[in-house]
Amino acid sequence: MSKGFDMELFLAGVLTGSPATRQRHLRQAMAIQAAIAERWQRNNPWTWQQKHLAWILNHHVNQHAESTRYYYALTIKLISVRLGKSWRPKR
Repeated sequence: MSKGFDMELFLAGVLTGSPATRQRHLRQAMAIQAAIAERWQRNNPWTWQQKHLAWILNHHVNQHAESTRYYYALTIKLISVRLGKSWRPKR
């Protein structure tokens, strides 16, 4: 059985801030990974496209509080920095 993609290792180079902030970004990144894997069967962030991350903000967390959407947008920004993309989340 193969091991799943390690999101903590993937984001290790771009995670900064307090331990609580790093844990929040990691927790949200894993939630993003699970949602994209469930909908598009893409578990690996290297296979994600901008539309996948836009879907997270526009459909997956759109019913959450504004602060939650903001923090998810920050996590998506970290993921795009790690991927070397210039994707800007639209809120």
